[in-house]
Parts: sequence; C-alpha cells; structure tokens
Amino acid sequence: MSSASTPSESAHPAKVPSGGIPAASPGREAQWGDDPAEDRQIILRNWVREHPDFPQPGILFRCMMPLLRDPQAWQEVVRQLGQVCGRLQPDLIVGIESRGFIVGTSLATALSLPFAPVRKPGKLPGQVHGIDYSLEYGTDRLEIHRDGYENSPRVLIVDDLLATGGTAAATAELVTLAGGQPCGFAFIIELADLNGRSKLPAGVPVESLIIYQ
Repeated sequence: MSSASTPSESAHPAKVPSGGIPAASPGREAQWGDDPAEDRQIILRNWVREHPDFPQPGILFRCMMPLLRDPQAWQEVVRQLGQVCGRLQPDLIVGIESRGFIVGTSLATALSLPFAPVRKPGKLPGQVHGIDYSLEYGTDRLEIHRDGYENSPRVLIVDDLLATGGTAAATAELVTLAGGQPCGFAFIIELADLNGRSKLPAGVPVESLIIYQ
C-alpha cells in the first residue's frame, strides 16, 4: 500500500466527533429533519432499486446505485454512517471489494480517516495476508496489505450489503491477522432473512442503514 493510503504512527487521525457528520447543505434539513430512525430508513429505501432474477433466476438484487446518482441522498447515507463512526470511534476504515470501496472512501474522506481495501487475489502489490473462506457453493479468497496496522488500530469494516456474512467475516479475520482490532461493521443494506450477522464475530457491533426482513 502506498504511503498516501497507509496510516502512520506519526500521523494518527483525530477521533470522530460523537455527533458524526453535520448537514452538508441547508436543503437537506427540510427533507430529512429529525425523523425517527425507521422513517429515515423508509426514505432511503426509495433510492434502492430492485432487479428480479439478477444475477441469476430466483434472486432479487437490491442495488444502491440510485443513491449515488442523488447527491442529497448519498450525503444522507454518509451522514448516517458518520454517526456510526461517532459511536464506534474507528481509527481506520476498511472497505470490501468492490462496492465497499465506494462506501468506505466516501466515509473516510468525510471524516478525515485513513482507508484501506480488502481485495480479491492478485490485486494488491507488496506483502499481503490472504484467507480462503466458504461460500454457499465453493470457496473464495480475500487479501489485505500487511502494513498499515501498527499500534492495533480500531477498524470499521464497511460494505454496501450484508447478505450471508461470509465475506465480512473473512475480512474481520484478515484485519485481525494484520494487527487491527475490528470495532464494528457498517452496511447500507442488510438482508436479515439470510442471517449474516450470525457469522460475524460475537461482540462486535453491526449497524445497517436499511434492513429488509
């Protein structure tokens, strides 16, 4: 990992304010206001597009891309994830390939925190840790850089979606192997009926902005 994206001992980021990210534009307050969490969740759902039979028949794919096309909606996503950071106080954001990069870099940039990727095999140069993990059918592998985890940073693992939980659980193992401390997971969307939370490390907080039962 280049020095530009690797947290160093001499440049340790400041802790996230407990209030998270303030409103970025005056217009948003009129739309979002101080609605209860479930009301904000309902509003965010309006930007999630459902694609039946994708990527294969029988699967209903829920896509976050419309959120990215509406700056105000995406600002709200980052604001709510910033509140998660305010509670969990991470030192570093780790994003899972590939949509986790979009979520993670947006959040890390907004909060002036460092970001690090977890990638598929052969994508990261230099020294890496790797782990194989089980999928519903077969196995897969993820890798993480070995450097950048000095002093056991608190790591928030982010992705767009929590489904069966295997990829997020493998990422937590990699973070620990590299020397970090997983302090939480944050997702935009969670498919609760797949019970992905059960695969994640016990005692580590899991927060999702939109939950489909």
